[in-house]
Amino acid sequence: MTFASHIDGHRIFMSPEQSMRIQSDLGSTIAMAFDECVENPAQYDYAKQSCARTTRWLNRCKREMDRLNSLPDTVNRHQLLFGINQGCTFDRLRIEHMKEIASLDLDGYAIGGLAVGEPAEDMYRIIESVEPFMPQNKIRYLMGVGTPANILEAVARGVDLFDCVMPSRNARHGHLFTMNGVININNQKYERDFTPIDPECNCPVCRSHTRAYVRHLVKSGEMLGHRLSVMHNLWFYNTLMEKIRAALDEGRFDSFKTEMLEHLDRRI
Repeated sequence: MTFASHIDGHRIFMSPEQSMRIQSDLGSTIAMAFDECVENPAQYDYAKQSCARTTRWLNRCKREMDRLNSLPDTVNRHQLLFGINQGCTFDRLRIEHMKEIASLDLDGYAIGGLAVGEPAEDMYRIIESVEPFMPQNKIRYLMGVGTPANILEAVARGVDLFDCVMPSRNARHGHLFTMNGVININNQKYERDFTPIDPECNCPVCRSHTRAYVRHLVKSGEMLGHRLSVMHNLWFYNTLMEKIRAALDEGRFDSFKTEMLEHLDRRI
């Protein structure tokens, strides 16, 4: 058995095969292979052993996924399997591990173990090191990232897919994203600000409510304040990705990235 996670303070143990069966029962579009996300910084020798362990688990996950997808009663027989690249911030380990898992011809490949406290420059360096060895015709997924600026920088380095708690987590603390920067709705200056959170945003929150109203709800401890904040941030992230796709399709991503980086992460 292998250590997997914590739930409500309790250790949960499972095998790679059990992990695949759980994801298969959920019927998700994508199943993620079992991996070990090593703390950063880590010793090189341990990180190397961890990569080998993650590769062994990946092979077991692939065999089990193939078996599950062949069964007639499987919820989603077209479920995709993504392998996860590990190796901490050691470029050589990352590259060698990526070469190993790329040979398995999976549906997609993720870069894991980043955005865990290392400087953003290290994260970008690792993406640049690994990207040339990721299959060109497969989805590239950067796990647990990130800020709007992180997303733009990662797209520029070849990443396709992201996930992050930031839109919802930050919203619950009153940090709201706009195309001109980040608002802390808790600030007193928004107490009588009757403009939308983002005048350029077309989300239901910005169409119907003001900064002053959302601030009142948040400061009063009303759950609706958190819900509206999360709705806005999720809309913002979806809109940002739409704008990124349009810029890529129209061949103007570089200029779009430069323009957006001037505004997105600044505090308003």
